[in-house]
Amino acid sequence: MARRLTAAALSLLSLLALASCTGKDAPEQPQGAADPPRIVVASGQDVTGKNGIRQQLIDAWNAREGEHGYRARLVELPGSADQQRSQLLGALQSGGAEYDVVNLDVTWIPEFAAAGLIRPLTGAAVKSPDDIIEAVDRTSFWDGERYAVPFNSDVGLLYYRKDHLRDAGASQTQLGRKVTWADLRELIDAVNLGSTKPKNYTAGWTTQLAAYEGRTVNAIEAFASAVPDFALTDGDGRYTADEAQLTAGVTELRARTQSPTYMLDEASGSREAESLSAFAEGRTTFLRHWPYVYPALYETFKGELGVTRLPGKAVLGGQNLAVTSNTSEQRAAKAAELIAFLTDPDSERCLLRAGFAATRTSAYRDSGGTPECRHASAYSQGPSASPTGESAEVKAPDQLADGVSYSRDILLPALSEAVQRPRTPLYGAVTQTLITELDALYGSGPPPGDAQVAQNLDEALSKVLPG
Repeated sequence: MARRLTAAALSLLSLLALASCTGKDAPEQPQGAADPPRIVVASGQDVTGKNGIRQQLIDAWNAREGEHGYRARLVELPGSADQQRSQLLGALQSGGAEYDVVNLDVTWIPEFAAAGLIRPLTGAAVKSPDDIIEAVDRTSFWDGERYAVPFNSDVGLLYYRKDHLRDAGASQTQLGRKVTWADLRELIDAVNLGSTKPKNYTAGWTTQLAAYEGRTVNAIEAFASAVPDFALTDGDGRYTADEAQLTAGVTELRARTQSPTYMLDEASGSREAESLSAFAEGRTTFLRHWPYVYPALYETFKGELGVTRLPGKAVLGGQNLAVTSNTSEQRAAKAAELIAFLTDPDSERCLLRAGFAATRTSAYRDSGGTPECRHASAYSQGPSASPTGESAEVKAPDQLADGVSYSRDILLPALSEAVQRPRTPLYGAVTQTLITELDALYGSGPPPGDAQVAQNLDEALSKVLPG
């Protein structure tokens, strides 16, 4: 490695690598006569580590038990996002798990709503809806009704090694608030053609193109960058794209994932952990990844790390909280109160401090990027708080070069302008179709032409989606 990874970065890498084989859905314990009633929250694993921010917010709710008379319990589901989706679908359809609140990926909302597994929410479940980032809030609705409240958001960002660019004599001025793919290729060319390559350096950038959701995300970002107002589906989930649009998207995706000229060859089989590791080892100058890796990467590289908005369009990610249809009316009312607490302005400030992308604009307005966090004690001790609740010597700065604020000038605009993946109750089939058909670009044999890949994709999507 060019540098030895710090404990925080190694911890993050281990957490990601083990996400598919850790965690346990513990059964609900019987309640004694004196025990308060419980609200059970089912969620994927918290990337902020042991005793992470989600658990701390749950603890803060429980500390107010005297006000509402209930206790909440967080159940972390094991496995990948696809495995968690299958677990939740099976549990809610069979009634086999007593979940009151579910933390759903934004792409799952139409499916769970259309299946009647989550219930429409009233105004009591959301505080100050006008404060929620508009693009983020749109993910909470289906068929004209609100079914969820945004909890934490997500969007692709571009990380880069300042030392690689400086040693190559490349100017970094265009990497301020926004960069284009032409800028990125020019900078990669400078590193590639430099007289002295960085130690361990292999290629310009890396991303997540393995046969899972990461490939879909990268594809939608390329398609939306190539075609103005691109959308695979309309508001009712009907198929709206055509071969010409898909061809333009495939051409863009192929251009930005050329290897080894620009992209690390192994990116075609990389997920989040592998791409993060490649960048941390110095094998690439650039990395497409999510906001939660910023603190660990900064602790590893300090002032040699740069972060900016992703070139072109970036896909919106994140999770939203919903109330299950199986729970009783009384428990549903309390579940809505819990959701209102977990997504209120203070909770969103806590999430931002922990490394998540907050869903409320007010979280980004606080001076210095260190918004006050009252709900979660481990994140309210000043700038030394870390995602594990322990003290840390280094905190990723909000103020970057030339007065640019990471949270206000990079993260917030990226979220506000992000594009959504297809909105449809059939999203599972759509993403699997994209992953399968685009495998032609990353297989061992010679890839077919862009028009052929687009034609095959168009035919496959037409069979999956109505319209």
